[in-house]
Amino acid sequence: MQIRPIEPGDNVELAKVIRAALTEFGANKPGTVYFDPTTDALYELFRTPGSYYFVAAIDHKVVGGCGIFPTDNLPEGTCELVKLYVAKEARGTGLGKQLMEKSMSWAKSHGYTQVYLESMPELTKAISIYEKVGFKSLDGPLGNSGHCGCDIWMLKEL
Repeated sequence: MQIRPIEPGDNVELAKVIRAALTEFGANKPGTVYFDPTTDALYELFRTPGSYYFVAAIDHKVVGGCGIFPTDNLPEGTCELVKLYVAKEARGTGLGKQLMEKSMSWAKSHGYTQVYLESMPELTKAISIYEKVGFKSLDGPLGNSGHCGCDIWMLKEL
């Protein structure tokens, strides 16, 4: 398994991984990344200053990814953990946690002091992992992610 920075050729495969996971868990609904046009152009999205995206590959096949993004209107020093998805065949291996930890380490080394995330009840396994690594639930959203389909908000100090 390899975890590496996103490359231009990863867009199509990452979009497939993300949409397949959301469909599998019944979370392929409006207001989520399923319908977000940036899901098809992640390489370009993560050229934004203050952002970074890691891709996981097994035998050169893209099986997941996770990133950090400076979402609009977040508190000073806060970034968002975004687009953490792992293909079905790679789940249960600790890959999601590795991607998340690598992303948060990048965020801390680039001056962020908090990491925010948004999720939804359909993704219960992910939520339990977030809690295990220290994310705490919030009563409402921070910033302006544009994902009105998410109604679980969490924050972690770095």
